[in-house]
Amino acid sequence: MTTPQNLVVIMSDEHNPKVLGHAGHPVISTPHLDHLAGAGTSFTAAYTPSPICVPARASFITGQPVHRNHAWDNAIAYNGVPPGWSHMLRDRGHHVTSIGKLHYKGHPQEDYGFTENILPMHISGGVGDVTMLIRDPDDIRLTGKKLIEQAGPGESDYTIYDRRIAAEAQTWLREVGTKRHDKPWVLFVSMVAPHFPLTAPPEHFYRYYRHDLPRPKLYDADDRPMHPYVAMYRRKSHYDAPMQGEQDVNRALAGYFGLVSFLDEQIGKIMTALGEAGLSDSTRVIYTSDHGDNLGSRGLWGKATMYEESAGIPMLLAGADVPAAVQCRTPVTLCDVSATILDAVGAGDAIEAHGLPGASLLRLANAPAEDRVALSEFHTYGPDAFYMLRTLRHKYVHYVNAPPQLFDLEADPEELVDLGTSNAAAETRNALEARLRGLVDPEATDAMAKADQAAMIAQYGGTEVIRAKGPAAFTPPPAMGGKH
Repeated sequence: MTTPQNLVVIMSDEHNPKVLGHAGHPVISTPHLDHLAGAGTSFTAAYTPSPICVPARASFITGQPVHRNHAWDNAIAYNGVPPGWSHMLRDRGHHVTSIGKLHYKGHPQEDYGFTENILPMHISGGVGDVTMLIRDPDDIRLTGKKLIEQAGPGESDYTIYDRRIAAEAQTWLREVGTKRHDKPWVLFVSMVAPHFPLTAPPEHFYRYYRHDLPRPKLYDADDRPMHPYVAMYRRKSHYDAPMQGEQDVNRALAGYFGLVSFLDEQIGKIMTALGEAGLSDSTRVIYTSDHGDNLGSRGLWGKATMYEESAGIPMLLAGADVPAAVQCRTPVTLCDVSATILDAVGAGDAIEAHGLPGASLLRLANAPAEDRVALSEFHTYGPDAFYMLRTLRHKYVHYVNAPPQLFDLEADPEELVDLGTSNAAAETRNALEARLRGLVDPEATDAMAKADQAAMIAQYGGTEVIRAKGPAAFTPPPAMGGKH
């Protein structure tokens, strides 16, 4: 039985799970996250419910996959319905605080279930990036060139925001976390690094810039996979096209690696505050991210694919009842983190009561690897939806109106050999497709998403009005005010 304790949940934005010291990365410096992994369990088959910010975060708060919560893209965001784990805990008398990025609609009348929201960041203007409603593969997003234009040393609005988030978290732990509470509390700390702009504080940027950095795999033009969706996303996102040779690639990688080390530094400050407040023995810690980043592999940057770099996420759990220095191979998603939050503070009954599909990581960490499935789905950019199913051994990607992809991650962990059209793998593909269809109807869900997006396009004046508005490069951080 789980011992109820306080819980700190730290979430980053766009952290490729391979870019961690304890994951074996050859150059990255992440001592604080490595220490957390050594003190607890690392889930090595962890995935986002959708490789893009708004849907992933809606699934995280609700504990429901995208096809159930209907937050399809970066313009259709969570509005407080259905209730999330925050509502469930607050209703049971737990103090639940969020600090930092939420990426919900952000309308004043909406209740997200938190006892207090500190420095909340929501979709821009309560509207978000409405160009994502238009599923036109030929609509090139020229804002992608900012990826390389902004890569370099310095401070961005996001790094300044993250410093403030970490400072507020340290203060909260010492001032609020140490007070007497009738039930265990939850502190959700959500930072933006290493999301672009790839502007990293100089002390972190120059740790990597012009050093011998690992070259992105399959980066050369002749090596890049030409699956119809992958080729379309590479062209449409327009991230790699403006790069002028290896120096630009090195600068982009240095910016990203620098932001990961910057993130690790902020997490170290939070963990130090937890210890100095005398809360370490009574508090569990979870670290994860909303999704990953392709980081140049296959000529891709950003997210929006089901490759490990993009759909995979780091996931660490440490504290009471958690095995130390252990890797768990069971496939999991952010929906399982939702269930874990409830279970960790003594509200595990809410998992079944609200029909949540997730399982507590506390149970999975203490059990042999299970051949359960992790589901991810994507409903924007391209003309049709696609879905990922991960088992212990395989990853199957089902595209509506495009060829599937299949990878044997046991034999091919770097996803170099796509078995999606291999005759020899037909039986495996068919079995995995049947398993997927037992969870979700791909075609019906695709139609539902498109209907919702069409209704919102009409609400905002039609396709041409939205095209004239243009895409958003990234969501601006909030004014540095106080609590809301």
